[in-house]
Amino acid sequence: MTFDRMRVSNRAVLMPESPIRKLAPYAAEAKKRGIEIYHLNIGQPDIHTPKPIFEAIKNFSSDILPYGPSQGLIDLRKTIAEYFTRYNIDVEPDNVFITTGGSEAIIFTFMVACDVGDEVLIPEPFYTNYNGFAEMAGVSIIPLSTTVLNGFRCPSREEIESKITRRTKAILVCSPNNPTGTVYSREELEMVASIARKYNMFILSDEVYREFTFDNITHTSILHLMDVEDRAVIMDSISKRFSACGARIGFLVSKNKNFIKSVLKLGQARLCPPTIEQYGAIAGFKMIDNFISDMRRKYEKRRDIVFEELNKIEGVYAQKPEGAFYTVTRIPVDDAEDFTKWMLTEFNVDKKTTMVAPANGFYATKGKGKDEVRIAFVLKDEDLRDAIKILKMGIEEYKSRVNIKES
Repeated sequence: MTFDRMRVSNRAVLMPESPIRKLAPYAAEAKKRGIEIYHLNIGQPDIHTPKPIFEAIKNFSSDILPYGPSQGLIDLRKTIAEYFTRYNIDVEPDNVFITTGGSEAIIFTFMVACDVGDEVLIPEPFYTNYNGFAEMAGVSIIPLSTTVLNGFRCPSREEIESKITRRTKAILVCSPNNPTGTVYSREELEMVASIARKYNMFILSDEVYREFTFDNITHTSILHLMDVEDRAVIMDSISKRFSACGARIGFLVSKNKNFIKSVLKLGQARLCPPTIEQYGAIAGFKMIDNFISDMRRKYEKRRDIVFEELNKIEGVYAQKPEGAFYTVTRIPVDDAEDFTKWMLTEFNVDKKTTMVAPANGFYATKGKGKDEVRIAFVLKDEDLRDAIKILKMGIEEYKSRVNIKES
């Protein structure tokens, strides 16, 4: 009897491709042909990283770059605890755990909150990498349906409770939301919290875009709610608020001491998060008032430009997002992924084209999102306006070609 010992694991086979990045080869080929691409497919801000962050990194003066504490530098954990006081949230440095990016914060949270085979409820569409993180942790994501027709509001209590089983360990919310831009109201989060208390579940809250709310809407954190301290876990990152995606500094916040103690074991296994970038993060949090308001205003203006131009495209449907810097938009095509490939391979206007992210990859329910795209408004104003105009021309030509084929 022989065994296929060199077969890759089921985990590797089942690990999904990133729908945000999997079309990158088509973009690379387009660039080789001299095509300029407006990248609306990925949440990479073009806003400059604040100078104090770079200055703090440059001023690192040790002769040795040593291992740091597994839970992160105490000065950064103190600074983050102080940062939360601006939102009337009282946490201690021991409630804060520094991770290698927000990605590790999510992976660690899944691994500590759940056993293999357990379930996490998440409203869909959701940040696509939750799928990959869940696969790594052996966790099943159970989607909760939302729709573009009502701005992807939080599912009803009945919808949530109908999906709870004996394996359900947590419900995850992301507000402001990636990919939809929806900001959940306090009432919506209170409802989620009451369900978590009733069924004795964790509440996992992705609050990476906390600062980016528009139209004078106030963000509600899960830690603003009463009687959730034993079950609430915030997952966060400096990537977007400091425009420092490459720094790979994230963090967890929880008042559940046993949860943080358990996360520490995982942290010790990977040794420590990046050291030098933590000094940059300290400077960023201490200087946040110098730049965050201007950053928020820029994103709000960009959102308005995107929606002004989207409203000129016949058959497009979207509701104005209240936060983050994304929107999920229904477009008048049957297959948004095929359309996106076509935009990269066959269509351009004066050697320029637009790349969006097909939204089907942000859903767990098969078949959903096929006629939707995520648009990230992360380019300067004039480029955004041009990108959506090119998208409009692309949709019109693509539809005409499809109609010719069908006739």
